[in-house]
Amino acid sequence: MRSLACLLLAVAAAPALAQDIVVGQSAPLTGGNAELGNDIRNGALAYFRKVNEAGGLPQGKLKLVTLDDRNDTKLSAENTQKLVNEQHAVALFGYASSTLSIPAMPTVLENKVPFFAPFTGADTIRKQNDYVYTVRSTYADEIEKIINFWGNLGNTRVTVLHYDDTVGKQNFETVAAVLKKFDRQPVSVAIKRNADITEQNVKDVMATSPQVLVVTTLYAPAAQMVKKLKAANRATLVTSLSFAGASQLAKALGPDASGVSVSITVPTPRSKTVPVVRECDDAWTAAGQKEPMSVTALESCIAAKVLVEGMKRAGSQLTRATLHRSLSGLGRYDAGGYVVDFKPNFRHGGTYVGMALLKPNGEVRD
Repeated sequence: MRSLACLLLAVAAAPALAQDIVVGQSAPLTGGNAELGNDIRNGALAYFRKVNEAGGLPQGKLKLVTLDDRNDTKLSAENTQKLVNEQHAVALFGYASSTLSIPAMPTVLENKVPFFAPFTGADTIRKQNDYVYTVRSTYADEIEKIINFWGNLGNTRVTVLHYDDTVGKQNFETVAAVLKKFDRQPVSVAIKRNADITEQNVKDVMATSPQVLVVTTLYAPAAQMVKKLKAANRATLVTSLSFAGASQLAKALGPDASGVSVSITVPTPRSKTVPVVRECDDAWTAAGQKEPMSVTALESCIAAKVLVEGMKRAGSQLTRATLHRSLSGLGRYDAGGYVVDFKPNFRHGGTYVGMALLKPNGEVRD
C-alpha cells in the first residue's frame, strides 16, 4: 500500500505534459491558386519547426493544421468552423485572400479567435472586427507607391486590370485617386474572378494603349494577360500588386517576365543582410525545402515569428483570450529588420512597401 501511495503522489507531483498549440489555417492547397496557398503554409511550417526543434514554447509545441479550401469561399467557411470547434485552434493564420477571409468572420467573432496575418491588403478585412491582425501594408499603400513611381517618370497613362468585385473596384478607385495629382484618369478593364483572360480582355487593354498596366489580380490571369500582350507585339510596362504573389507570377511568366515589376510587402528573399530574411531562409532550408524560398513563404515565415512572439508574451495559460490580449498590447516589435506595431485600438501593424523586378529565371530582385 505504501508503494502504491508513493506512486500516486509521484504521479500527482509530476508536471503535466504540454499539449500541442494548434494554429488553424484554411488555404488553397489544390486548384488554380495552390502555389500561393502552399507557400503560405510552408513558410509558417518552417518557422514553427524551428521553434519546436529548439524545445517549443513554455505552453507546448506548435502544430499547424491546414485544411484545403481550393480557393472556394464555402469551403473556407466550413474549414474555419472545423478548425475552431473540432481542432480547438488558439488562432487562425494565413488565409490566402480577403475573399477567403470574409467567410471566416462569423466564426471568428462568435468564438473570439485571433485571426492573424491574412494575405491581403484589402481594407475590407481590416474593418471586420477586433480579432483581425494584419502584418502587411494595405493595397492603397502599394498603389500609391506604384503610381508615384511611374508618374514621377512621366508614365501617367494607366490601365488597371482588376476583378469585377468589391475589392477589385476599390483598387481601381484607389488608382484613380492617386492619379489625380498627375491630372490623369485610369482606364478600367474588369474580369471575373476564377476566369481565364479572354481575347476581348486583351483587346480592351490594347485599345487603351497604356504606358503602364497595373494588375491587381492573382498570378494566373496576370501571367495570361502579359503573355497574350507580348504575343500580339503589344508589350507594355506592367506592375502587379503583391496580391499576385511575386515569386508565383515570375514562375508563371518564365521568359515573359522581362519588363514586369511587382510591389512587395516584405524584403526579397535575396536580401540576406536583413536578419529575419536570413533567419527564415535558414529555417526554410532546415525544413528540407528544395526550391528557393519565395516572397510569399518569406512573408508567412515573418508573420509566424510575430505570432509566436505574441504567444511567448501571453503567459503560462495560452488561450484565445490571453493571445488576443497579448497581441493587442504587443506594441512596436522588430522581428529582425521588419517592424510591426500593434496597439489595443489598432491591430494592423505593417507598413513596408517595396518594388521588385521579375526575372525570366524566376527570381525576384529589388
